[in-house]
Amino acid sequence: MSSPSPSTVPPGWYPDPSGERQWRVWTGMQWSDLTRSYGAPAATGVASNLALITALHRLVRYGIVGVYAGLAVVVGVLAHWPGTAHPASRAFAVIASDAGMALIVIGTVSVAFAARELEGRWTAWALVPGVNLMGVNALVTRRLGGRPGRRVVSETVLLALFIVQFHVQPWLAVAPVIVAVGQSQWTSSLIERLTGSTSRASSPAP
Repeated sequence: MSSPSPSTVPPGWYPDPSGERQWRVWTGMQWSDLTRSYGAPAATGVASNLALITALHRLVRYGIVGVYAGLAVVVGVLAHWPGTAHPASRAFAVIASDAGMALIVIGTVSVAFAARELEGRWTAWALVPGVNLMGVNALVTRRLGGRPGRRVVSETVLLALFIVQFHVQPWLAVAPVIVAVGQSQWTSSLIERLTGSTSRASSPAP
């Protein structure tokens, strides 16, 4: 059997590419250190981790990017809405604001599923845009041994400044970028911890 390719094979258990008589987890991006012998039942914790890893990958790819890109577009359009000091055309403002809201919705769905996997169940806050992303941020930080309260407060303040002051301080556009990069890095660190990836981890052959 050929080794899984990141472009064609979803996460799951596959024959170990090293040739050992065992299964190994493919995360969708790389091989993890999670293995089990042929015929052995998969542990519940391992299956749970695989679902969480998949949700976290989607969080980085779609959730964080979608929410913050959408927020930036919406805030930017409102700062130039028809009737303001530097207005855009009404047609552009409407189309751009709709696109921004669509990005936020797509991102929020990915965040909600990540929250579900991190909590182990559906919760009310997981479905609230913005709140769920900060909640996921706190859960990821806690799992990595950081201080979630400090991170959530500082990032919330930074985003609030962007939303309220962007129309007079355009340089604040860096705020959602800074927050998005930080959250992506922390989430990627948790993915690496869950997959047990190391510098020795091999990538599957195409």
